[in-house]
Amino acid sequence: MKIDPKNFEGFSRVLTGVVVPRPIALVSTKSADGIVNLAPFSFFNAVANDPPTIIFSSSRRAGDEGEKTKDTLANIEATGEFVIAVVVDEIAEAMNRTAAEYPAEVNEFEVAGLTEATADVVAPPLVAESPVNMECRLVQVVTIGDQEHGNGLVIGEIVRMHVRDGIINGHRIDHSRLKPTGRLAGNMYCYTPDTYEMVRPKYDPSKEIPISR
Repeated sequence: MKIDPKNFEGFSRVLTGVVVPRPIALVSTKSADGIVNLAPFSFFNAVANDPPTIIFSSSRRAGDEGEKTKDTLANIEATGEFVIAVVVDEIAEAMNRTAAEYPAEVNEFEVAGLTEATADVVAPPLVAESPVNMECRLVQVVTIGDQEHGNGLVIGEIVRMHVRDGIINGHRIDHSRLKPTGRLAGNMYCYTPDTYEMVRPKYDPSKEIPISR
């Protein structure tokens, strides 16, 4: 089957069904007026080590009719700061409760039963129940699609990372203890306990390379 994204109804469901599993960022922001917001995003990844850079994508409009600006994106563009908490199995249900489109004055920490913790560098709070929180400063927001109704790709630099004791050993994270939640398509999620090691090969110029023809 060949698919033209421009002419295939519901292509977004196909896309989110094949790019899986995706990590989930639970993004904490604070408006210029000091109102806290918390929302999940699964178009999320790390993209560079130096400087440590992370991205996530947010739609610009929210609500059934796209009648309001997405609070997360509006807050980041106004203040230049945000915190990303990694979603793990123990807070997955709480994360899901923050996904509704609440009015801007609603604090999703309270809706989800999660605890605000004071960050070291930025104004938005950490999610105390998450084993990993990353304090970030905005580098750039790249508009994808229509300026009014498209998406904003948020690029941020990590200025402080908080990692719970017990899941880190030297430079390595113990994923069996981290238990990150994977996002699939629609309402589907997955556990990520099974791992295996695959060592990257090294090029040896003294050995002949087999070439398939």
